[in-house]
Amino acid sequence: MSGLKNDLLLKALQGTPVPRPPVWMMRQAGRFLPDYIKLRDKYSFFERCQTPELATEITVMPVDQVGVDAAIIFSDILVVPQAMGMEVQLIEKLGPLLPQPIKTAADLDRIVIPDVNDRLHYVMDALRLTKQTLAGRVPLIGFAGAPWTLLCYMVQGKGSKTFDEAKAFCYQQPAVAHELLNRITETTILYLKAQIEAGADVVQIFDSWGGLLSPKDFEEFSLQYIRRIVAALQGLAPVIVFAKGAWFALEEMAATGAQGLGLDWCIKPELARQFAGPAVTLQGNFDPAQLMRPIPEITKSVHEMIRAFGPQRYIANLGHGILPNIPVDHAKAFIEAVKSYTA
Repeated sequence: MSGLKNDLLLKALQGTPVPRPPVWMMRQAGRFLPDYIKLRDKYSFFERCQTPELATEITVMPVDQVGVDAAIIFSDILVVPQAMGMEVQLIEKLGPLLPQPIKTAADLDRIVIPDVNDRLHYVMDALRLTKQTLAGRVPLIGFAGAPWTLLCYMVQGKGSKTFDEAKAFCYQQPAVAHELLNRITETTILYLKAQIEAGADVVQIFDSWGGLLSPKDFEEFSLQYIRRIVAALQGLAPVIVFAKGAWFALEEMAATGAQGLGLDWCIKPELARQFAGPAVTLQGNFDPAQLMRPIPEITKSVHEMIRAFGPQRYIANLGHGILPNIPVDHAKAFIEAVKSYTA
């Protein structure tokens, strides 16, 4: 069907029966692996991102070292604002900094819809090289940030727990906010199409800050744009939408036509199934901090999680990115627990 030796992820997203759920971990490329830390100490973030050989090496590491059922390209959601004309600094341990954030309509003059194959060619180069290196062992996942989450950084200029300035911008200058969201959406569609063309088997849209919005605002400033992206990718590759904290919109997200929905750890599996319905695959929702537990407890909790979701139309994953301080053998135990699951 796909020329893949391990196509569990694709089957789970199609709703085809699988012998066990596939498993991968958000932020698995890098962060916690000692071999990655060596590269991190040697090269800056953008050197790692923009050098296809390094990005490929980092992407393949967790496949080799912890046995995940899918690779996700090593990159960052903020390469899109950078390609659109903004300066982005990613400083280790300090997080992102966009020194000239967008505050007014005049600031939109410097925001373009770029030629993604030119400005982001290094991502496509890394995808092609990774695809070649994987040689069909596991599927390759591409990704992008959701428009609302990118607006948060482009307006706030840095990370935040509340993104109050980004919200104020949307409430006080809604026309400008929607114009910015439109441009991000158009860029993201082009970017994800280019990723699929370069070899991504699946793409995921990360709406890390979707849960900061009320249900009404989530529809206005986030979901309507995600819907457009999913529609534009129909028939090209399966799409997973992960809107952290936005469990209240699972029914509406399922109606976008996305094949998969990511979940954080703050919703019961049974409730998520009830909201999302039977026609979409659910992904998640292990609390990354639980990987600090003793290994036998990790195994037990993972088996309970799979039992609650049911082994079909389900992808085992974390409810957010893996934490940098997780011991490698604990991450391995998470993967092995999924592989050893029997109903």
